[in-house]
Amino acid sequence: MNFVVIYTDKPNGLPLRMANRQAHLDYVKNSACVRLGGPMLGGADGETMIGGMVVLELDTIEQARAWADEDPYVKGGVMESVVVRAFRWSVGNPSAPGS
Repeated sequence: MNFVVIYTDKPNGLPLRMANRQAHLDYVKNSACVRLGGPMLGGADGETMIGGMVVLELDTIEQARAWADEDPYVKGGVMESVVVRAFRWSVGNPSAPGS
């Protein structure tokens, strides 16, 4: 089953994000359950990282929440909020018929 993790950074959190970024990237790259992900962009320039999104393939939402809780961004206090939801990947999913 797929789950989406939606992160929202704390206001003015870019320095804290950058301090934890390499650990976050290593965590994501070394997690076999990650299917896709990346930063959400915003700010005055439209390019500043202000959050993120990751799609996970796991058996339960509890596993997805536990994965998110271990993310260095979350453990490092970067996030204002973290939302985990079940996700049906239909368009663009290489394993879905007709996508």
